[in-house]
Amino acid sequence: MKQTLFTALLALVAVVVVKKVVTFVSDKIEVMNAPTMQEIVEANPWTVPADWFKTDTITIKGRIEDYDAEHFGFTSMACYYNDLFEKDNTVLVLDIADDGTFCKKFLASHPVSNSFIADGSKVGFNSIRFFARPGETIDVTVRKVMFDFYECVYNSGSSRDVERWLRTKRKLEGVMKPLWKFDGTFDEANEVADEVWQRAMARLQKVSRSEDYTPMEVQLAMADLQAKFGMDYIGCVVRIANGLVKHEQRDSVWYTEILDSEEWKKYLDYETYAPMRRIDYDNPLLFASSSYDLLQNRVQYAKPVREDMYKGILSEEGGMVVNYENYSKKLANGLTAMRKFMGTDRENLTAQMCVYQEMAQEFDTWRNTGDLLDRLFPQYLDALKTPYIRQKAEQFRDRRLVQTELATPLPDIPAAELIRNLNAKFPGRFLVIDFWGMSCGPCRAAIQASKDLRTEVPKRDDVKLVFIAGERTADGSEAYHNYVNEWLADEETICLTNRDFDRLRELFQFNGIPHYETITPDGRRVREDLRIHGYDDFDYEIMQLMERMK
Repeated sequence: MKQTLFTALLALVAVVVVKKVVTFVSDKIEVMNAPTMQEIVEANPWTVPADWFKTDTITIKGRIEDYDAEHFGFTSMACYYNDLFEKDNTVLVLDIADDGTFCKKFLASHPVSNSFIADGSKVGFNSIRFFARPGETIDVTVRKVMFDFYECVYNSGSSRDVERWLRTKRKLEGVMKPLWKFDGTFDEANEVADEVWQRAMARLQKVSRSEDYTPMEVQLAMADLQAKFGMDYIGCVVRIANGLVKHEQRDSVWYTEILDSEEWKKYLDYETYAPMRRIDYDNPLLFASSSYDLLQNRVQYAKPVREDMYKGILSEEGGMVVNYENYSKKLANGLTAMRKFMGTDRENLTAQMCVYQEMAQEFDTWRNTGDLLDRLFPQYLDALKTPYIRQKAEQFRDRRLVQTELATPLPDIPAAELIRNLNAKFPGRFLVIDFWGMSCGPCRAAIQASKDLRTEVPKRDDVKLVFIAGERTADGSEAYHNYVNEWLADEETICLTNRDFDRLRELFQFNGIPHYETITPDGRRVREDLRIHGYDDFDYEIMQLMERMK
């Protein structure tokens, strides 16, 4: 009996080993025979519609068959959404009625590929993937296929046209895994990146053929893979760079030491980033990828790009004086640096979007500093050669300039009731709300660094700090309570479920944390350029705000 069992185990091990060897050899052959991006694109011709870029409402509606809230474990779903022409990301909350129906409308400036995700699902379904163009209605039926497996049936809109891609995207995304946990040198990372790229092209060809992708689906999948590749590659580079630096505090002063100066030089060298030049940065289909905002951010903030962007501008202390000359030089330096980084001789779509985002981030500073806006905005506009991007920049400016009110009333929706209740609890005070989370390192760092600064705030009768966090349950985890007891013991703290926290994200239109909001004593939201953004200059900023609000 023992001999038989031993023999069976040996046979099983042999089968596993053979499978692994076959898979390894198959992967190597797949990479060796990988087509080029150009070959795939040319074999699947598809013309981007003339109205690809436009602004209109997208509607996601439908029904979950046999829905029961208790059985499914959720009553809403959330989409972490970024309109590339808005200054900040946000969250969209989709509520599910008792009969399983749902409907969500939102404004979009470009096609969107994203997902609504359920938190705490008890069944084999937790997301609705969709692809939609502005002006479309996507009708989705979620139904059980077998056992605990569910599928999304797309009844209308572009999601129906690309349902094979939506259903099989994960088969493509997995090829990026070697970049996620890579540990080595920059040269070794580039070798891995080259292999990952080849495998991505081979995988796209294989999946698109087996799933019978249309040319439209192939082209969208190609753009999505490019965005994910760039995002994950730069993430890999930054992790390597972080390992080359040692931060140490001595006598209350932080010191930084570069552990390998030769390797650090490669971090600053444009040629290190050669794998990024595989990406077609001028492809309008990139805008539909949920990873494109991060790709754009990675380009805009790549180390050599930022180093050259601020060359000859920064003071000895490392700051930049706010004046026309410095911003003008920063723009020119940045355009040159991005051309070098992306290996192009002109301002492609991605470079223009980086300029657009820079304009959006700096707009309030320009508006509040003499004639900077009148002098700088035309320069930034000149760099936006694409008519639609240029139009959106002008609309952004016009929308901001008509915001003459220093604070605006909160909408009459349930999510705002929490804020109104806080106003009632602390009458006559400005509320400074810190949205944070236990999984957010920068949130905790800001809270801990400000502990001494915050000791004087409770003595004031005109302002109140409120700390709001999201947890799996409103009771909060043990780790949450331990942290609050140590760092926020004397503060007003509120713990919400993650879904209720998402509703506040949607209300205030933010996604990333930490995030700060300032509410007037009469319950109005203070304009973005006037609200408190942290604790370092808290007393000065609150004094300035109160002076403006008189």
